[in-house]
Amino acid sequence: MKVLVCGATGFIGHNIVNHCISNEEYKIKAIYHKTTPPQYLKNHPQIEWIKADLTKAHEVDLLVKGIDIIIQAAATTSGANEIVNKPYFHVTDNALMNSLLLRSAFEHKVKHFIFFSCTVMYPSQSKPVLEEDFNCNITPKYFGVGWTKVYIEKMCEFYSQISDTKFTVIRHSNIYGPWDKFDLEKSHVFGATVTKVMTAQNKKITVWGEGTEKRDLLYIDDLLHFISLALKNQKEKFELVNVGSGKAVSVKDLVQKMIVQSGRKVELVFDRSKPTLPFNLSVNRDKAQEIFGWKPQVSLEEGIDKTLKWYCENYETHP
Repeated sequence: MKVLVCGATGFIGHNIVNHCISNEEYKIKAIYHKTTPPQYLKNHPQIEWIKADLTKAHEVDLLVKGIDIIIQAAATTSGANEIVNKPYFHVTDNALMNSLLLRSAFEHKVKHFIFFSCTVMYPSQSKPVLEEDFNCNITPKYFGVGWTKVYIEKMCEFYSQISDTKFTVIRHSNIYGPWDKFDLEKSHVFGATVTKVMTAQNKKITVWGEGTEKRDLLYIDDLLHFISLALKNQKEKFELVNVGSGKAVSVKDLVQKMIVQSGRKVELVFDRSKPTLPFNLSVNRDKAQEIFGWKPQVSLEEGIDKTLKWYCENYETHP
């Protein structure tokens, strides 16, 4: 089976490549744009690394020809700061690259297309949100990225109606783990928290805003497990599924857990002048369990331990 992994040097894509090479039946085309392939995977016999611009139609067409499975993890991404101050970052390139990939997948009769959506189109609410709870009322700060994701989801559904390709749309919660972004400007809440805890100076950690907003956090291995089940068990040509822990944890509680599990003695303080997204969300994962037999295996505490261990092995930390 020939597998095209788009965004293969990003956080999710990097982990997907590592996951795919455990299956000797897969021959992988690993696509990257700016971030170069990791040295330890450069010469792996199952992987062909290709630098490409997925916003260029002719490049996309050459990449997709002869492919059986597309796992689309390429995206223009950022953290909360850019979502608030530069919301256009998530619109144009993402809409364009996915439109081109979907058209090419149709033309070349790809067997299965995996698309990573997200949960930003959902309303903030206290109980786990169902797939059908999307009501078109996207919060203003997520308007651009949210509607771009919905557009791509609908394009997947459209192509499923006019082709034999199976499409899996994954509305995943906040994914974390090894190879995440640990950059305070560009990372999401978990990666930023790891960096703050592990590099804390003057025994203090600063959290943006009040720290009361809540997120659903899922360890990367659980997402990879879902992808395997989707490729194996999906019967319908189109499925849109929530994939998350089903539990909401506040940023404040996350930081406190991470401080304790890191063994570091630091004080938690709040910077209320920084951007914050006052949004509470967890996802209902019943559909994923009913259709694919999936449920998360890694607890938040175990995931924190695994991620901190990986971070310490790969980054220089400060005492």
